[in-house]
Amino acid sequence: MKKELFQEIDIPNEVEAKIDGNKLTVKGHEGKIEKKFNIGKLIFEKKENKIIIKYNKATKKEKRNMNSIAAHIKNMIKGVQKKFEYKLKICFSHFPITVDVQGNKAVIKNFLGEKIPRKSEIIEGSEIKVDKEFITVTSAEIELAGQTAANLENATKVGKRDRRVFQDGIFIINKHGKEI
Repeated sequence: MKKELFQEIDIPNEVEAKIDGNKLTVKGHEGKIEKKFNIGKLIFEKKENKIIIKYNKATKKEKRNMNSIAAHIKNMIKGVQKKFEYKLKICFSHFPITVDVQGNKAVIKNFLGEKIPRKSEIIEGSEIKVDKEFITVTSAEIELAGQTAANLENATKVGKRDRRVFQDGIFIINKHGKEI
């Protein structure tokens, strides 16, 4: 059944948004985010302090697309107001692990006593701060912060060993305010 659907997203006073076709630019005191959306048949516009996404004869597909775009826009607005923060913990039982940041790579040394250091990519736009056994990843874009944290966690994945015995690694303990 086709019906008229729309979503309104409020823009706070300290945030500036600009729509150019299917491209949205959001500016705030924490930075600037640009993103292109696959809007398809949806109508994407800005009126006063609101972003409106609508379609007159929407089906389930348009509704799903509309909800996804609305969620992305809300995350963009939150990110330019306050950066997203992921916290990771370095865990080891015998061999002390050290993490160094070198340019756009994080170098993980002495993981399980390995001689060759493991490397993890730091995606451009995210920042890493290493403090003894805790790593903090911050970014205005939630996708960049999450992917950088996942890259660190995946770099210390243990293969061909019993995970109950070899529990060393880097693990995400906090996703932008939510404990895991």
